[in-house]
Amino acid sequence: MKKTKLLIASFLMSMVLLVSSCSPDTYSLDDTIDKSDISFDVTQDFVTNPGGNVIKLKNLTPDIIPYWSYTDSKGNEIGHSNLSETTISLPFAGTYNVSLTVFGQGGSVTSTKVITVEKNDTSLFNDPRWNLLTNGVNGKTWVLYMTAPLEFIGKPASYENIETNGHGWWPILSDISWAGLENKDWGEVTFDLDGGYNVSVKQTDPTIGSTVQQTKTGTFNLSLTEGSKNDRIGFNGGTEMLHPNEASYFSTSFSFTNVQIVELTETTLAIIAIRADKDYMIYHYVVK
Repeated sequence: MKKTKLLIASFLMSMVLLVSSCSPDTYSLDDTIDKSDISFDVTQDFVTNPGGNVIKLKNLTPDIIPYWSYTDSKGNEIGHSNLSETTISLPFAGTYNVSLTVFGQGGSVTSTKVITVEKNDTSLFNDPRWNLLTNGVNGKTWVLYMTAPLEFIGKPASYENIETNGHGWWPILSDISWAGLENKDWGEVTFDLDGGYNVSVKQTDPTIGSTVQQTKTGTFNLSLTEGSKNDRIGFNGGTEMLHPNEASYFSTSFSFTNVQIVELTETTLAIIAIRADKDYMIYHYVVK
């Protein structure tokens, strides 16, 4: 009997050790990264750019997922990135907050550094695409081209500029009545560079028959690429690109807060939207 008890005790101890070794790791609040552990560089090259408008961001904190965000002195978001190392441009003089949020096993924590840009540098807007979109400080307003608002592209592969990839099926609205796209005033979106990256979006309620409009203002960032193959507009401060209808077959899996430009001229603008079947389609806009 004594031997049996010893065997049972030994078995139970083995089971405890086995369960303990197989249990997943658990983390307490003590595992959360401390703000003092966050290390990153924010470097302004005043020699190359006397105003300090070009800033290099570099994460030095190991084993984390970084998330950068930068705002002006009023708290307006200018942009964000999840790259470990990146370079940003701030053309306008002023005080900015550069924050790095790190994500670790125990959660996330944010550290912020304040920088000062000493003077405006309009040379950062030399690329003509800035003026095509915004008309500089004067601003430019765009509306949906309701005669032929949508363009259907038959291949789900890489996103290329229309000028290099060609147009797809560009129907007039009466040809796609099955789409349920209401022909009404959907509002307007205005971009300008009057002291900042300013955007104003007047959006009509997507409810069928509704003409109620809501206006939101915020900031935007324009990311330009060689050959315009992946030019993008990012919207900040709760704004998003003007668009028709609520989330549906035409906008599933697509965020209107970050859109790709596929056509940009003095009078026309086109952006990509992802379709529910993973093909993509394009919304067309014209100058108001």
